[in-house]
Amino acid sequence: MNVIEAKNITYKYPDGTTALNNINFKVEKGDIVSLLGPNGAGKSTLFLHFNGIFTPTSGEIFINEKKLEQDKKSLLEARQTVGIVFQNPDDQLFAPTVEEDIAFGPLNLEKSLEETKKLVESSLKKVGMEGFEKKPPHHLSGGQKKRIAIAGILAMSPEIMILDEPTSGLDPKGASQILRLLYGLNKEGITIIISTHDVDLVPLYSKKINVMEHGAIVKKGSPKEVFGDINIIRSSNLRLPRITHLAEILDKEDAVKLGADSYPLTISQARRDILNKLD
Repeated sequence: MNVIEAKNITYKYPDGTTALNNINFKVEKGDIVSLLGPNGAGKSTLFLHFNGIFTPTSGEIFINEKKLEQDKKSLLEARQTVGIVFQNPDDQLFAPTVEEDIAFGPLNLEKSLEETKKLVESSLKKVGMEGFEKKPPHHLSGGQKKRIAIAGILAMSPEIMILDEPTSGLDPKGASQILRLLYGLNKEGITIIISTHDVDLVPLYSKKINVMEHGAIVKKGSPKEVFGDINIIRSSNLRLPRITHLAEILDKEDAVKLGADSYPLTISQARRDILNKLD
């Protein structure tokens, strides 16, 4: 079942600039899917169509196979189903304390105070931020703010979570912690869609990848299929994962013969596919 589907989505800004050009995109229930592309490719603009923040100039959005309409009831349902975590958590966190920030969504859905309190507690536990209820969000580190922003979405009990550049601005340890968190949430049944240009992290968690350039999807498939198309990756102002680039260099120097469609994408794959051949 497709939980999100965009059919022939075109979006033009008021000045006539085309931001999205005939996008077709779908995500199956339970997947972790990445939108990969450089800054300005249109990833964030596409995301904002998935819960009705933006209305397409033409085309249709479907959520759980139901067309997204622009009436108040449909938009409310969409925003309960699809939660968006923005790239900069400061754009999302606004309340004086962490618990007030997380409680904002459930209270607006007319949850009781008792139920809201339980949602705040469970959401903080899921992101590993218990004990931070009374902290002012602006006193937290970048990684902690990301976790609180995710907790605020979790408190709305979404089926689908969309994250715009979730590892942006984080050190390697912080990025790894966020990705492990998202992987755990996916195991609990939440469908995850991630926008990123971090090619080294994408193969670690994505089942499917869509490459965007200039408002269009130019390649889609598994990590192997996408990164095996080296010309598309480089023409889209991206690069290969570093371990894949190393394999490419070894291949060109005749140290190891693999072929572009067999280059490893992760260190574990490289250990299996390259080191064994070197031995």
